[in-house]
Order: sequence, then C-alpha cells, then structure tokens
Amino acid sequence: MPLLRPATAADIDAVVALIDAAYRHYVPLLGGRRPRPMDDDQAARVAASELFVLEEDGRLLGAMTMQIEPEAVHIFNLAVAPEAQGHGLLHALLDFAEAAARRERRPKLTLFTNVAMTRNRALYAHLGFVEVAEQVTPAGYHIVFLERPVA
Repeated sequence: MPLLRPATAADIDAVVALIDAAYRHYVPLLGGRRPRPMDDDQAARVAASELFVLEEDGRLLGAMTMQIEPEAVHIFNLAVAPEAQGHGLLHALLDFAEAAARRERRPKLTLFTNVAMTRNRALYAHLGFVEVAEQVTPAGYHIVFLERPVA
C-alpha cells in the first residue's frame, strides 16, 4: 500500500525527476514552453510544508503541492509517475487533499491547468471538477481554473 507523507529535502531530486517525467510530453504541445510545475521551487515547497509525496517500497510514485487558502485547498501540482498512472494514485492524492480541506474547514478544492492540456481537463471533469474561469497569465500561459466541492 502506498504511503502519502510530507516531502523532505531528501525527496527534492526525486520529485523534480518525477515532475519532469510526468509533464515533459506537454512541452511540444505548449510550443516548447515548460508547464509551470516543472519550474516550481520544490525546496521552497518543502520549507512551507506544501509538498507531499506518495511512495511504495522506497519508490516515488506521485507528488502533490497544495496550499491552504481562505476559501479552498488549492492544488498547484498533481504528478504521478508515468509507469504508475492508471492505478488509482490520483484518487489517493485527491482524497488526501480533500481530507485536508475538511480538517481546515474549506468547502472546495481548486486547481488550474493549461487550456491546451485537454487530457488533464477531461480527467479533472471526470473527477468532479468544474471549469470556472480562464485567464492568460502575465507570463503568457493560457490557463483554466477548476474547482470541486468537498464531500
């Protein structure tokens, strides 16, 4: 059974490699630009207690960055190792985020993804997320915001 725990500084290199593997296929789709989670400061996320890892038998299978915000738990990054995808690990990560939202008395989960990432958008819709807004960031990323009520 996979273990979901807060990340430590010792996890950073493995987390960076996992995020790279999970997102690199999107680089051509984004015109050669790296998805934002690929350039996130994982050390800062560890220091802020915002990064969590999912591991089994010493092998990193997934990573999630989440922040407690005034109205929601915001998920900045969800990444599952390509070889571990399709085994329910995304559900485990989202269940963890939802438990945090209940504990913190936040009524919803929020996240965003690039508009061009249609596979992610379909997956999030299947998981009960609803698209609520779109925005082009100052850095030129066209993103869609999604949210899901906490059960």
